[in-house]
Amino acid sequence: MQLPYPERVALARTPTPLEPAVRTSAELGIEVLFKRDDLTGAELTGNKVRKLEFLFADARAHEADMVITCGGEQSNHCRATAMAATRLGMRSRLLLRTADPARPPAATGNILLDRMAGAELQWITPVDYARRTELMAELAEQLRRSGRRPYIIPEGGSNAVGAWGYLRAAAELDGDLAALPHRSTTVVYACGSGGTGAGLVLGAALLGWAARGIRVAGVNVCDNRDYFVRVISQICRDFEERYQLGTAIGENDIDIVDGHVGLGYAKSRPEELQSIVDLARRDALVLDPVYTGKAFHGLLRELERDREHFGQRVVFLHTGGIFGLFPAADQLAPLL
Repeated sequence: MQLPYPERVALARTPTPLEPAVRTSAELGIEVLFKRDDLTGAELTGNKVRKLEFLFADARAHEADMVITCGGEQSNHCRATAMAATRLGMRSRLLLRTADPARPPAATGNILLDRMAGAELQWITPVDYARRTELMAELAEQLRRSGRRPYIIPEGGSNAVGAWGYLRAAAELDGDLAALPHRSTTVVYACGSGGTGAGLVLGAALLGWAARGIRVAGVNVCDNRDYFVRVISQICRDFEERYQLGTAIGENDIDIVDGHVGLGYAKSRPEELQSIVDLARRDALVLDPVYTGKAFHGLLRELERDREHFGQRVVFLHTGGIFGLFPAADQLAPLL
């Protein structure tokens, strides 16, 4: 299907492979494949890069010389944004959420890479982070007054422009699936800010996946189902208003598998970490504790309750995040 893609900057190593998890499939009694979006690059690895291709093209169209974005202290999105900005000759300012901004965390994992990329880090409390949209707008205005040309990228790159990244990924995956025997299939992804989900849902609608037995389901790693139905619905509405492709996404089109947030965002239970270790030892696939590990653990729990819950085939979208493993080394050590 030919889609009217807007301009993008080539940042991601795509297409990414769709690979079988042979021993995991045998253990679970269902075909499990991984869409390897952890292989979109090295320092620019993960799902965020697909969104940033379109967002940075839009930033260039606005003649921006720096970008502002936000996330948790170990944000994959912020790290990818910082690296992409440096590659494209721009500056970056990151608003990072942490418990005590006066005593920020050590420079490990993504924080280390943020700093290596030359990003300006601004630590804010969880209370202030609730006002992140307002804070980024205020910062942008300050920078404009000083002569800079800032461009705001929302949390996770999750807006109508960023949604193109996973609409394009859906078209890529459509080709992957066309080469396989027909089976009822569920594409499962970790849902943390809604942009990846919005792109997949839009892609599913435009590609006619429902009629072909292909479902898209997000396992939320924070908040709850109602929150993400609202967020994804809004991104889809904004997308349609801006691009006029004839999509009409309703709440029933947004499938969120709730109940697996556990201790909360970026907080891991031993059983979640054990699922990460087990998968690495079965199929040499490495997940992260914040997004993919929590979502995959949720997938396993759902299959324990109902082996048919996701149909005959599961495609797990591996959205990267390997650098988030290193700050969790002490928690993982007892399981090794």
